[in-house]
Amino acid sequence: MRLCALSVDLDEIPNYYAIHGLEEGEARGRGLTAVYDVAVARLMQLAEEERVPLTLFAIGSDLAREENREALRAAHLRGHEIANHTLDHRYDLVRLGKAEIARQVAGGIDAIRDAVGEAPVGFRAPGYTITDEVFEVLAEMGVKYDSSVFPCPPYWALKATAIRLYKARGRPSRSIVDTPNVLRAPTRPYLVGRPYWKRGTGLLEIPIQVTPKLRLQFIGTTVTMAGPTGARKLAEMCVGEPLVNLELHGIDVLDERDGLEPLAAHQLDVRIARERKLAAIRAVIAVLRDEGYAFVTMREAADKFV
Repeated sequence: MRLCALSVDLDEIPNYYAIHGLEEGEARGRGLTAVYDVAVARLMQLAEEERVPLTLFAIGSDLAREENREALRAAHLRGHEIANHTLDHRYDLVRLGKAEIARQVAGGIDAIRDAVGEAPVGFRAPGYTITDEVFEVLAEMGVKYDSSVFPCPPYWALKATAIRLYKARGRPSRSIVDTPNVLRAPTRPYLVGRPYWKRGTGLLEIPIQVTPKLRLQFIGTTVTMAGPTGARKLAEMCVGEPLVNLELHGIDVLDERDGLEPLAAHQLDVRIARERKLAAIRAVIAVLRDEGYAFVTMREAADKFV
């Protein structure tokens, strides 16, 4: 059994200003809603041309905007899975206390159910940061699977360094760093224990993909920045895994021409032409398809590992 699930976090552009410690007001014009207004349509075209299903992780509060609801509903009707990325995408979700964590999870579920007519069964925490307490809430709410654990040493180190640098510059990031214990977590789907980075009998965790030997990150940012040739090499490093869980973001199919000029000064991948980004994603799909991988939604993948 060789499966590949392509998921997309629909983090809207102001979330990236929060990462860089910038004020949301610095995002302006059409760039504010470029993920739903531009990226979703590109992703739907990509999915149709490549004949692959997507799993879209939506933020509940974004669905107060009717245009976003319509875009998500259309994706759902095309057979793509819609999953929960919390109500407000609070990067500090794990620090909010159990009652507020529950409100954030439930609020995302309710908003998605209201928008597409079906409750989501999957969850991903903002910033890949999760705790045993969040897992308790997910289990209590009947969530089928989580996909937040990212056992990647290079990513963890880069994120921790960036957060320290932003703080030193006087514009602290709203992002937070996970416990380094997450780096001990399994790299393949597993039932979580307590603590969550150990195997147990709890909720199904589908970790964010890393290469099996070196635990390099295999996510949209690295794929698109590597370009088609580098993306192929990264994909080849993952061949043999029973499930390749490639996690993208909407911004991975955008560039500065999509109203993101202010963000491009702070985020290198925004400067990469969207044509090159899409070619890199297509290169990954081609490698995995040639190796016999079947493309499925995250829900379908979860069915195989429960």
